[in-house]
Amino acid sequence: MAELKTRVYGLQFGLLCLSSFLFFASFNMIIPELPNYITQLGGAEYKGLIISLFTLTAGLSRPFSGQLADKMGRIPVMLIGGTVCILCGFLYPITGTVAAFLLLRLVHGFSTGFTPTGTAAYVADIIPMERRGEATGLLGLAGSLGMAAGPAMGASIANSFSLDAMFYSSSAAAFLSVAVVARMHETLDNPNRFRMGLLKISRKEIFEPRVLHSSIVMMLTVVSFGIILTIIPDFSEHLGIQNKGLFFTSFTLSSLAIRFLAGRASDKYGRIRVLKISSALLVVAMGLIGWASTATELLLAAAVFGVAVGMNSPTVFAWTIDLSHPEHRGRAMATMYIALEAGIGFGALASGWIYANDASRFSMVFWTGGAFALLGFLYLNFVVKDRK
Repeated sequence: MAELKTRVYGLQFGLLCLSSFLFFASFNMIIPELPNYITQLGGAEYKGLIISLFTLTAGLSRPFSGQLADKMGRIPVMLIGGTVCILCGFLYPITGTVAAFLLLRLVHGFSTGFTPTGTAAYVADIIPMERRGEATGLLGLAGSLGMAAGPAMGASIANSFSLDAMFYSSSAAAFLSVAVVARMHETLDNPNRFRMGLLKISRKEIFEPRVLHSSIVMMLTVVSFGIILTIIPDFSEHLGIQNKGLFFTSFTLSSLAIRFLAGRASDKYGRIRVLKISSALLVVAMGLIGWASTATELLLAAAVFGVAVGMNSPTVFAWTIDLSHPEHRGRAMATMYIALEAGIGFGALASGWIYANDASRFSMVFWTGGAFALLGFLYLNFVVKDRK
């Protein structure tokens, strides 16, 4: 581990970023087409479950992935998540019923329950504290590129070829991600071999109290992301945007440059100060999305949303790492990710319920996300002490 820390951005960090790009491209590739897919299966009323079921298993698996990351190593945990993505891509084309599709979404959630936990612990191992904001910004940049390329590519493949081709392409991207991880060096000293006892978790091992504040802020600010993932495909179609991945591309691309700058700013000026700005900007972005009445207005609002997310995400990650104890870093990251999944899952479920396939309710849904972002802003201002 010490050898890996001699250079801040060496080969291992580069491989980690490449793997992250491919992993996020894989499962985001299919998101814009899933609402139509479940509608074709006869389950239009279950659109809110597309994301919420995914995040449910992701959240439930976090304590286990955190435990395994601290005991078995970071690499095995990342490999498990990538393998789940590979298998699910091949299984989607054979889901002929709504129940089978929803069950597969439940299984697919294990991928993000494992890989990001291992990734976050790995980057914390190889990057010194004074550069973590910058490093998480760069890693987030790679993931954002995947999130930008994935939906656009997935929608294009589905339109030019078929939905099945899109699902198989998702598996291909996940396979490449796993291949990259397999070439990386483990950073955990003296990792244990897998045994069933490693899956036994006590209540105190599920939650890391050191990262309570960062987890609460994460949960409140990502409710809007769950709403976006669930409702934007229908809203894009409502506004006449044929490629439902364009919103995701617009907001993700706008977050690319700001991620690096925000990461460096949080290293210099403190995590809390940057998060106050990002949460306030997120309130504005959700308001603009709710007011959008044309494709141009929506894509411009998406760009504002991207800047807010680009500032918020790497800063919360770096803050969580700062607060964590080195021996329980996997548990700390798992706690933060549980909060993330809870926020996204709640946003997805609530948005599906509020929207109820009624176009007149679009604005109400997006403004609900803005309200939760406002709660995050207030929490940062009145509950959290402003320390770097």
